[in-house]
Amino acid sequence: MRDTRLLADIGTLVAVVEAGSFSGGARSLGLTPSGASRAVARLEGRIGARLLDRTTRSLRLTEAGQRLHTLARPHLAGLEEAATIASGVAQVVSGRVRVAINSIVLRHLIAPALPTLADRHPGLHVEFVVGDAGDLTRSGIDLALRFGPQPSSAMASRHLIDTRVLTVAAPGYVARHGRPETPADLADHDCLHFVDPQRDRPFEWEFRRDGDTRSVAVTGRYTFVDVEAMVVAACASAGIAQVLALGTERLVADGTLIDLFPDWPGEVFPLYAVRPSRRLAPAAIEAFIAFCVEVVATTPVDKVTGRDERTHT
Repeated sequence: MRDTRLLADIGTLVAVVEAGSFSGGARSLGLTPSGASRAVARLEGRIGARLLDRTTRSLRLTEAGQRLHTLARPHLAGLEEAATIASGVAQVVSGRVRVAINSIVLRHLIAPALPTLADRHPGLHVEFVVGDAGDLTRSGIDLALRFGPQPSSAMASRHLIDTRVLTVAAPGYVARHGRPETPADLADHDCLHFVDPQRDRPFEWEFRRDGDTRSVAVTGRYTFVDVEAMVVAACASAGIAQVLALGTERLVADGTLIDLFPDWPGEVFPLYAVRPSRRLAPAAIEAFIAFCVEVVATTPVDKVTGRDERTHT
């Protein structure tokens, strides 16, 4: 009984906060304002800390209240969605989803397919936030599409696709400085660095094939946090860059950039869909993840490998 009341009291706190008043929160729950006030007071007594600072004109979460609200709200949403699904009425997907997304993924995978999403779920609204977004819960992000291995945590992650890492240079750079014959030769070249947003330091350069992995310490004058700016610099012959095949496959195909080491094809970078909680996701988030899975499943092979696989059996 006490656990049931605790859940109800937390739900009351969330309703009051989102309504901005006890009367509004109580009205949404079918309670009286005094009943909502007693529920929050009971919750504060249970936790042993004040959760709301009350004035005659406003309510404001305390630090403890903010933390409780941030942690509890996704779980309450999941319970609401579970009840909806169990009742068999979760047929129409609607609502708003905030998605933190890598700019390459947005431009080359997701954006071209958005008409399909609109036709399928006209009531679904998606706000795209370009970038890593850091702490998803604190940033108010429902889902992130992130490159790179994801650390084990309370977050739920789903692997979507792997794209090959290419080491490229413009023909002008090769004509001026020569073409490296092996990865080790890169030590004598001007390389463009790109910062890993999760570790805040440049990515290390690795080469893989047939179980063989080689790390190469490279040097260069320029470091980037904007991948598209780095690609532009590489096309302008500013140096050698490591890029993803996704987004640069056309530049390689038309000769704007040269894949320097096609015989080292094993270095790939994974893309994940990441949610802040492992619990049941609301239908809007599940619908968007399903859309992403469908998009990557229909992506041409050469788009993520940088080469026509029909000629590489």
